[in-house]
Amino acid sequence: MAKKTKPVESGSSYADSLDDKKKHARKIARGLARLFPEPECALIHDSPFQLLVATILSAQCTDERVNATTPTLFKKYPTAAKLAAGKQADVEKIVYPLGFFRAKATNIRKMAQALMEDHEGEVPKTLKELVALPGVGRKTANVVLGTAFDIPSGVVVDTHVKRICNLFGLTTSKNPEIIERDLMEVLPKKEWIAFSHRVILHGRATCVARKPRCQECALLKICPRIGLNPLNQ
Repeated sequence: MAKKTKPVESGSSYADSLDDKKKHARKIARGLARLFPEPECALIHDSPFQLLVATILSAQCTDERVNATTPTLFKKYPTAAKLAAGKQADVEKIVYPLGFFRAKATNIRKMAQALMEDHEGEVPKTLKELVALPGVGRKTANVVLGTAFDIPSGVVVDTHVKRICNLFGLTTSKNPEIIERDLMEVLPKKEWIAFSHRVILHGRATCVARKPRCQECALLKICPRIGLNPLNQ
């Protein structure tokens, strides 16, 4: 009886060698760049602090809903000092439409208080300092460092990136941390920030979750469509 082996949870199932994976990743990155030459963060903000708040609030919520809510929040609490001094009930009332409103209100208030206590109200520019803030994980830190400060600390992995990068054959994992490591290994560092924005835009425009429009996709010739049924010829 053949001995069962534990499946590998990282790496691409499309390209065999690391060099092949890197070449494939660069083709995907170039294709996305042609489609979305100037990608922007979907979360509306006027400062690194506002982006940090909006990203925390976007957990398990659409960017559209966050953008509909944050103008009221930022008008009342435009800075870390204002939010740190805000009352829990008042913040909860504003973020109520975003779901998990008690936890989210607590997180952004505690984060603002930590900024005031440890960083003079300014958003820090290192991954270590950011993930030490209440309510801030690696994904949120990567978003803020990349978008607000143009610092490529890693690759942002959201639901679009997770799904589409599996289709691209850039990873075989469902674990965001492993996916990020896989992408960082095959993508040039200069692509880390824009790549995620472009994948997200591609996921909303063409590679939609319920029914990817592969026949209309400009990347069809270089996308192995891992896990999808063969297209009708």
